[in-house]
Amino acid sequence: LVVGAVSVTFMDAEDQPIFEPELNTTPLWTHTHLLALFEADTNAELALAHLSLLTGAELPEHSAEVIEDQDWERSWMDNFQPMCFGQRLWIVPSWHAAPQPDAVNLLLDPGLAFGT
Repeated sequence: LVVGAVSVTFMDAEDQPIFEPELNTTPLWTHTHLLALFEADTNAELALAHLSLLTGAELPEHSAEVIEDQDWERSWMDNFQPMCFGQRLWIVPSWHAAPQPDAVNLLLDPGLAFGT
């Protein structure tokens, strides 16, 4: 965020999940994918140069692309559909109708506490 990003996400680049780290440890991924979002009028070259100065290192391979504006909340919600577990248990986001009203339907909004 120091270089002007409005959002920064760090992701595992090599499928090395960290489920339950040992106490007093800070496990790190071997390789990390960084995704940063900037306002449209941001000077990308200047931001990259600033990042390189801050880290004291040459930046690895990177790319940039323009993302068209959209209703981000709706876009996020569209990724979550009702899911069936076993014969009768459905986990249903609150903005969806239960696919089987007579089944056991748990209305649950996705969020960080549930691994999304």
